[in-house]
This record gives sequence, structure tokens and C-alpha cells, in this order.
Amino acid sequence: MSQVRVHNFSISLDGFGTGEGLTLEAPFGHAGERLHEWMVATRFFHTMTGETGGSAGVDNVFAERHEPGIGAEIMGRGKFGPPQQGPWTDIGTDAEWRGWWGPNPPFHTPVFVLTHYPRPSIEMEGGTTFHFVDASPQEALELAREAAGDLDVRIGGGPTIVRDFLAADLIDYLHIVQAPLLLGRGVRLWDGLEGIEERFDVEVISSPRGVTHITMTRRQGE
Repeated sequence: MSQVRVHNFSISLDGFGTGEGLTLEAPFGHAGERLHEWMVATRFFHTMTGETGGSAGVDNVFAERHEPGIGAEIMGRGKFGPPQQGPWTDIGTDAEWRGWWGPNPPFHTPVFVLTHYPRPSIEMEGGTTFHFVDASPQEALELAREAAGDLDVRIGGGPTIVRDFLAADLIDYLHIVQAPLLLGRGVRLWDGLEGIEERFDVEVISSPRGVTHITMTRRQGE
């Protein structure tokens, strides 16, 4: 069976995956881009954005594992945006929100956005189609696996979605990047997940940029 994977998910030293006060101008709230500075410095990120340069070190090695073998992604409404509650607005108009990533998002797969307010799917350039579903983690995974075929499913975030899939014991591989900063407030990843490390083999690798790569791989037979 295909695997369920999380890659390049950044948290602070105190466990926050995003800050407080999310807006269109500040998608990660008061955290700004600090959680993801390690990624921006990699060759992988530069290539994705059509630039040259970037580091080819250990951070880049981990960053590059994000893409291969993925056939579908699941994300929360908070990651798709915009930062608002309630029913979607401007559906079917030129002002309709179509994600943060422009006309050609970087996923190139079906993406299932979990929301309490389903809406028509959006086909984008490059093979990305956003589907909006009101579903449990198990139900969403069934949809994503059907769309992915023999390929793996990536859980893209935010922290609430990753936490929910961990709590439901649905993740096979988890790559967390702990950035050397304290946020103090926002949305934490680990709340309510005491003891989950018993299901995984855990490895830790430090980077010269000061981040720590934590990989958790489901143990055989778990």
C-alpha cells in the first residue's frame, strides 16, 4: 500500500507550526518567514522558483525528498487560504480565491483541501486540481489514495491537519524541521500526541544553519 508522508514541516523550539494573527499580508502570522528561512536558502527552493544558487548541503538533501513519489496531497483550509472563517466568498467570480501559489501551483497532483464548506473543484495549470471536501482524516485519505494510484500521499499541513492525521495513526513518515526560535503563541503541532514516538523509529540530524531535522518512520508491524 502507498505511504502517507509529511515533508519539510517546520516548527519552533516550543512546537508552534505557525504564528498568531494570520492575514493576507502575513500568512504565518507573527512568525513571518522565520520558520522557513532554512528552506529558502536551499538549492531546491531556488530551482522551484526559477532561480540559481542555494545551498546543496544537508538541508537541501531533506528538502528534495518533498517531491518524488507523491501522487496526491491533503491540506487544511488554513494552508490553502485565505485566513478567514465561514463560507467561501466570490465563488465563480474574478475575485475567487485560488490559493497562494499563482496560476501554476507547485503540487502538480490532485490536492484535497479539508473544509467544512465544500465548493466546486478548481483546475489549475501544471496538473494541480484543488478539491474541497468535508471529510474525516480517514475519509480524506481514501479519496487521496484513489487519486494517487500507486504513488504516496503527502499531508501538507498546517499543524492542525498534521496533528489530526498523527492522532488517527495514519502517517507512515514524518519529517519535522525544528527552527532555533521561540514563538510563544500560535498553533502547536504536538498537543495531545503524548507517546506517539513509540510507534516510530526516530532519527535526528543537525544542520549548519541551526535547524534540526527530525524524521519519524513507522516501525515494521506497527
